[in-house]
Amino acid sequence: MFAVLISAWALLAGMSLIMLGNGLQGTLLGIRATMEGFPTTLTGLVMSGYFVGFLLGSILVPKLVKSVGHVRVFAALGSLASTVVLLHIVFIDPWAWTLMRVVTGFCYAGLYVVAESWINDRATNETRGQLLAIYMVIVLCGMGGGQYLLILADPGGFVLFVLSSVLISFALIPILLNKAPVPVFETPETVSLIGLYRLAPLGVVSAFGIGIAHATLIGMGPVYAENIGLRVEGIAFFMSMIFAGGILFQWPLGRLSDHFDRRRVLTLAALGTGVAALALALLAGPDAPILLFALILLVGGGSLPLYSICIAHTNDNLTKEQMVAASGTIYIFVGLGASAGPTLVAFLMEQGGPVAYFYFLAFIHFAIALFALYRMSQRSVPLDEQGPSINLATAAAPLATVVTVANVRDHMDSELARMSSTRRRRM
Repeated sequence: MFAVLISAWALLAGMSLIMLGNGLQGTLLGIRATMEGFPTTLTGLVMSGYFVGFLLGSILVPKLVKSVGHVRVFAALGSLASTVVLLHIVFIDPWAWTLMRVVTGFCYAGLYVVAESWINDRATNETRGQLLAIYMVIVLCGMGGGQYLLILADPGGFVLFVLSSVLISFALIPILLNKAPVPVFETPETVSLIGLYRLAPLGVVSAFGIGIAHATLIGMGPVYAENIGLRVEGIAFFMSMIFAGGILFQWPLGRLSDHFDRRRVLTLAALGTGVAALALALLAGPDAPILLFALILLVGGGSLPLYSICIAHTNDNLTKEQMVAASGTIYIFVGLGASAGPTLVAFLMEQGGPVAYFYFLAFIHFAIALFALYRMSQRSVPLDEQGPSINLATAAAPLATVVTVANVRDHMDSELARMSSTRRRRM
């Protein structure tokens, strides 16, 4: 494992810088949009633009990589992403920012696709799960650490935009100068949306709901924190607690889902998140900062790991061939939800005030839990038919799920073969 880390250090270092820049940029735009007087609904549209672009990029960039190669795609999209950050301070307009966020999301999808291809190429079946877990920690730490860069300068100026651009540009250096051979890239095929729903209805519905929840939680968190009067330092701490919760609870919930019915773990995690969000709406606020930060830690800790459990449950219902084909399709549901989440909650916040942010999060997580309970009443799943869980994040975190799920495929081959053999014997 140590040798794998040494061979992948440049990629991991580059991705840490990319996540720092992306974490800073996303929160900065939410704060700056409020400072510029953008209506809350338009701010939500701006934040949704990222996820629209990310969805498009995850679908289109793999085809572009196959045409012109990893290095050219990575260099071009990294340069474009760095440039677009600076354009935000030139054209301060909500519609221009929405378009820029679409472009940014598209670029980041490409950066993750290429980087994760290299990371996956460095791993073996024995080390892939460990390397992916380390990669996830770097992603969440980078996103969380990016929040604290907000305190280095005034969000109303241009310095933080420049800093985000510089971080993205610097991230290209270790990856582009890496001597590792370019991996063979295969674009996973997709299955139909209806076909996947028939195979794993809970996986599809929960993926859509999780996309809404995570994009709302991360995309509109800075807007909520700004609207309740938190200072920049408070906003940075508020957002970092979301990612800290994800880091703390990702592994324990994943392990629980390996030893108990995954649907039960998903239900309890979603219910707990909904209760914490409801408590935030009813009890917490700027006058009770300790309670506010403690509960948002629990919301992040319960919500962010849901995607890993959702993917693991979906894979439990698929053969190896179906899992490969379904990897792109499941992400479409996540992307559709993520694209809608910030706009929906922004409208509600404009009508009902900042507290609607937590009411909406509570509603979405309760809805996920209720559908999971319904599915458990329709079908039982023997524990020995479950495969191992893998720590993943949604696009809101964000990751290129089209590639990441394919990576998980290799890690689960032996388990899937065992599951298929068990099913054939029962038939």
